[in-house]
Parts: sequence; structure tokens; C-alpha cells
Amino acid sequence: MSHSQRAIQIGILVLFMGFILVFSGMLFSTGGSNGEFGGVLLIGPIPIVFGSSPEITSTMLWAGVVIALVYLFTKRVS
Repeated sequence: MSHSQRAIQIGILVLFMGFILVFSGMLFSTGGSNGEFGGVLLIGPIPIVFGSSPEITSTMLWAGVVIALVYLFTKRVS
């Protein structure tokens, strides 16, 4: 098995694990409508962040920077 096939398999596994975590979080949540949310959208190595509060937005910004740096370092090594 080549390295690219293995990477694809790991990527698919991580994707499905993410779906399972999101759906289990929805099933087991205790309710309440004042939850905070945020996210990171990566376009290439450039993170675009959003959030419902300044604290969540800054957390997502740091997560986006870390993900972008990991992307750049692993891309440079290959």
C-alpha cells in the first residue's frame, strides 16, 4: 500500500470520527439555547475564523494559525 493511499484512508477515518463526535454531541447535549459556537475555514493555508463571542473567535483564530503552520511545515517537508 502506498503512502498516498494510506493518507487517504486516515483522512476518511478522521472525517467519519468528526461526524460521529458532532452527532453524539447533539444527542447527549443537555439543551440550552445560550451555547457558543465558532469555526475555522481554511482556504489553502489562510485561516478565516468566526465565532459568537470574542473569546471563541480568538480561540478559533489560534486554532487556525496552528493548523496553518502544521500545513505549511508538512507541505515544505514533502
